[in-house]
Amino acid sequence: MKAQQSVYRKNFSLIIAFLILISVTFIIALFIAYSLTSKYVENEFAAKKIDVLEQTIKPYNDFFQNRIPEITFYQGYLDSASAAKYSGSVFNDYPFVVRIIFYDVQIGSDLEANRGLDIGIKSIYEYRYKNKEIIGDKKHGPENYNDFTAMANKLNSFVTFADTSREPTQDEKFKTFYDIRPEKITYLNIPRREEVKRYRELQKGTYRSSFYKQNMLTFILNQYALKVKNTHPELYRDVAIKPVVYDPLDNENNNITTEAAFPGAFSDYKLYFSSPKDYLTTETNRRFMPIGAMVLLIFCFLVLIGWLIYRNLNVNMKLFKLQYDFINNFTHEFKTPISVIKIAGSNLRGDSDLSERQRKHYGKILDEEADKLNELMNKLLSFTQLENKSISIKKEEIDIEDFVKSYIETFRIKYPDFKMNYKVHGISNFYSDPVLLGSIFQNLIENAYKYSNPRHKDLYMNISLEKRNIVFSFKDKGIGIAKEEISNIFKKFYRIENQYNQNGSVGLGLAFCKELANFMNGEITVNSKINEGSEFIVTLPYETAE
Repeated sequence: MKAQQSVYRKNFSLIIAFLILISVTFIIALFIAYSLTSKYVENEFAAKKIDVLEQTIKPYNDFFQNRIPEITFYQGYLDSASAAKYSGSVFNDYPFVVRIIFYDVQIGSDLEANRGLDIGIKSIYEYRYKNKEIIGDKKHGPENYNDFTAMANKLNSFVTFADTSREPTQDEKFKTFYDIRPEKITYLNIPRREEVKRYRELQKGTYRSSFYKQNMLTFILNQYALKVKNTHPELYRDVAIKPVVYDPLDNENNNITTEAAFPGAFSDYKLYFSSPKDYLTTETNRRFMPIGAMVLLIFCFLVLIGWLIYRNLNVNMKLFKLQYDFINNFTHEFKTPISVIKIAGSNLRGDSDLSERQRKHYGKILDEEADKLNELMNKLLSFTQLENKSISIKKEEIDIEDFVKSYIETFRIKYPDFKMNYKVHGISNFYSDPVLLGSIFQNLIENAYKYSNPRHKDLYMNISLEKRNIVFSFKDKGIGIAKEEISNIFKKFYRIENQYNQNGSVGLGLAFCKELANFMNGEITVNSKINEGSEFIVTLPYETAE
C-alpha cells in the first residue's frame, strides 16, 4: 500500500500545484484587468470631451446653420415689426443670443462718386430680451461702422465677380454674406440671381432705377449663456466655460484636466473639464466590478474543475484500495481453508495406513473447510445480488420466539462457551423475509462471538415494538469499536485490525447487514465503547397480515 499512498500524495500535490497556479493567474488577471480598465478610463477622459462639446454647441450650430439663413427668405423686406418678431423667436430658442441689431439696407447707384453700388443704411433697430419681453430701440447710427463697411465691400465684390448663370456655392455664400467675429455674427440676406444682375447693371451705370432693399442683422452672443450638457458625468465632475487663455497654475489641487475649444463666434473660449483623481478611481472601480466578477467566475469554474478532478482521483484511489483489500483479504480467506484441505489430502494420500478415526478426522476437516469456502462464496454472491437488486423479498409470518430460539440453539452447538439471552417486548409475530433476516442475525451473532474476550462471550438480544417499527438490539461485551472507526465499519471490504482479527476477514459482514437492512426498508446503527462492548440496532418496518 505504500506505492498506492505515494501515488495518492503525488496526485494530491498536482492538484495543489494546479490550484496555486490558477490562484496566481487569477491575481495577475485581476491586476492586468484593473490596469487596462484604469487606462481605458483615462483615455475616455481625454476623448469623450468631444461628445460633451458637440451636445453643448449643438444649439449654436442649429442657430448658425438653420435660423440665421431664414433671413434670406424675407428677400430684403424685413421691417422693424417683422424683425422684432424674428428676434423674439431667436431669443426664445437660443438664450445665448443677447442682442440683435437690424440694419435696413438700401442699395442704389453712385456714379458721381464713381463707387459703383451705393450701399447705405435706411434705419437701424436694436432688440433685446428682458423679462420675457422684446425691447426694440431705433438707433441713429451703427454701433460699429467697421461691421457694416466690411459687409458692404463683400457684397460689392460679389456683384462684380459673381457668375449669374448659377447659384452661388456654399463657400461663396459663407465668405460673402457671413462675418464671424468673437461673440458676434453678422449676416446679409443672399440676393437672387436676377437681383445680382440688377445690382451689376447699377454698378456699371447701365441701369437706373429706384433703390433696392437688403436686410443685415448682427447677433451679439454671450458664451456663458450656453447650457453645458455633461453627457459623461461619470468622467467629468466639473465642466465650465473658460477663456482660451485660462490655465490654473496649481492644476487645481492635483485634478485631472482637459479642454476643448469652441468653434466660430465662441472661438476665444473653451470647455474646461476637471475631475479629481479619486473621482476617476471610483469610475474605474465601477467599470472593473463586472470584469472582476467575470474573472472570479472563471477562477471559480477552474477551481470547480480542480475539485472534480481531485474528487475523481480520490474516488478512484478508494476504489483501488477496495480492490486491493478485496484481493488481499479474499486471497487470505481462501488460503487458509485451501492449505488445510491440501494438508488433509496429502495425509490421506500418504503411504501409511490410517486408522478409522484418522480418516474420519481428515474427512471432517475437509468437510468443514469446504463449508467455509462455500459460505464465503455464497456471502459474496448474495452481496452482489443485493447491490444489483436481483433478489426479491419473500415475506412470511415469523414467530419471534421460535425464530430467535432457533439461532440461539444453532450457535450454542457451534460455540458451547457462548452465553446468549434474549427478551421480546410486546410482539409475538410479524411479516418479513426469514432468509434475509436470518442472514442479519447470523452475521451479527457471529461478530459478537468473534470480537469478544474469551472470558466474556456474552450476547443479549432485545426485540421490541416502537411505533410502526420492530427493533432488534444485539448487545455484547466485546472489545468495542473506536469512535473514529464507527463511520467506516459498514463499508464494503473494510476491516478493523486487532488481536481478534489476525486470521483476517473479507470485510463483508457488516456491509452485508447494512445492505440487507436497507433492502428491507430498514436501517442499522451501532453504539460502542472500547473495552465495554457494542450494541447493533436493526430497525425494520413492522408489518402484519392484512
